[in-house]
Amino acid sequence: MTTQEIESRAQKAQDLFKQGFNCSQAVFASCADLYGIHDEQLALRLAASFGGGTGRMRMTCGAANGMFMLAGLHNGSATPHDSEGKMANYAFVQQLAGEFKAKYGSLVCAELLGLAPKGSTMEYLPAEALRPKPEERTQQYYEKRPCVEMIAQAVRIFLSSTQD
Repeated sequence: MTTQEIESRAQKAQDLFKQGFNCSQAVFASCADLYGIHDEQLALRLAASFGGGTGRMRMTCGAANGMFMLAGLHNGSATPHDSEGKMANYAFVQQLAGEFKAKYGSLVCAELLGLAPKGSTMEYLPAEALRPKPEERTQQYYEKRPCVEMIAQAVRIFLSSTQD
């Protein structure tokens, strides 16, 4: 895949996020077609629960979750008791996670958004940060969040890591 193709998919992910989809949906749906999921609505539904740090619980970043879902499509095993396949997939996920964390310092949504200090426990989160209702998407929302760039970077990390 060329740099231009990677950047096109990174832009698609950003566009999906700006349309109102969550981080995980944006990353996953921008690349799911590469693995036979050509129904964009299906891709968006599959990734819907993983935004906001998984169900808006502010745990693992939705962009990283989308990347990990793609990893399952890329080399996940569908055979029971396939320890070699599981090991290969887990190693790939750990590689992706390491690259994302090296770039942003964390995989935790609350930490990435500045809602909790890096390396903290979730008890620092104010109750309103855990409400299931997403914030309204306004210009101010996009200006204060690093998500748009993290989404593009997650797509770049994933696609670059799948190159031979």
